[in-house]
Order: sequence, then structure tokens, then C-alpha cells
Amino acid sequence: MRLGLTALRAVVGGAFFAHGAQKLFGWFGGPGPDALGQGFDQMGLSPGKRNAVIAGASEMSGGVMLATGFLTPLGAAAIVAVMDQAIRTVHWSKGFFNTDGGYEYNVVLAASALAIADTGPGPLSLDRALGIEKSGPGWALAALAAGLAGPRLVQRITPAPDSTQPEPARFMHEPEPAQRATA
Repeated sequence: MRLGLTALRAVVGGAFFAHGAQKLFGWFGGPGPDALGQGFDQMGLSPGKRNAVIAGASEMSGGVMLATGFLTPLGAAAIVAVMDQAIRTVHWSKGFFNTDGGYEYNVVLAASALAIADTGPGPLSLDRALGIEKSGPGWALAALAAGLAGPRLVQRITPAPDSTQPEPARFMHEPEPAQRATA
């Protein structure tokens, strides 16, 4: 029955669901999107509330997907994305060990999600029941790539409204902005 794999999915997925619910709804003693958004703004993740909602939704959906074994590689990608962002934003500067606030635990969680994507969710999963199970090294690597690209892509596509946007490229024959007013 592969009880260990089912237990791993349930524990890791359930923990991420709960952590995401803290962000999105303030459940389980969490801050909710407004308070967490203010914290994200202070960390430079602006706009904070938008990023808090994205992080919470990624954690909740990724957690549910892992726990139920539904679209498992996609769930793993969501978990990797959140852990990558947390490592880069909060934990990297503190070194490896969790006792110093480092990224040790985040790496373990991301690796757990990738291991599940590699081995597959197992027989007690929605993927297996629906006949859509995808697993193996290719799927795990795809989850890793998507998870690493996701946060960077979101920030690139939707920059913070107060960020300084580069001036759009002009064609060589276009007048300079000061000349446009007189042209």
C-alpha cells in the first residue's frame, strides 16, 4: 500500500495547507493577508498584500494537491516556488542551519515535494484513481524548474505599482520626450 508515501504526502501537504490558510484567512493563528502584506512590504516584496495572497494560495493549493495526490507535479511546483521565495527573501542571509533562521528546513520541504513528484503519489491518490498519474525524474525536474521560475515570472509580469519602470524603448527617429511637447 506504500503507507510511508501516503503519510509523507498527508503531512507535508497538510502542513502547507494550514500554512497557506494562515496567510489567506488568518486561520490557525495566522496573520491574514492584510497584516502579512504589511510585513511583505517591509521585506521589499511589494505590493505586499498581493504577494501574501499569491504565497497563501500557492501553499494552500500545493498542499491540497500533495495531500490528496491530485496533479502531484503541479502541487510540488507550487511548494518549491514558495520555498524558493522564502529562502531568497528571508533565510539565505542567515546561513544553512534552521537554528539560526537559515534555509535548512525550507530545502527539506522542497526536496520532500520533489521526491513525491519523482516517485508518484502512490495507490491511495486521486491521480491514480483518475488514471492521470505522472511521475519520474522528468516530472520532478519539470516541477523544480516551474517552481524556481514561478516567483521570478510573477514579479516580472506584475511589478509593484510604486516601482520605477524603465522608460519604454524608442525608435531612433522618435523625438526625445522634451521635444515631443514642442513637436
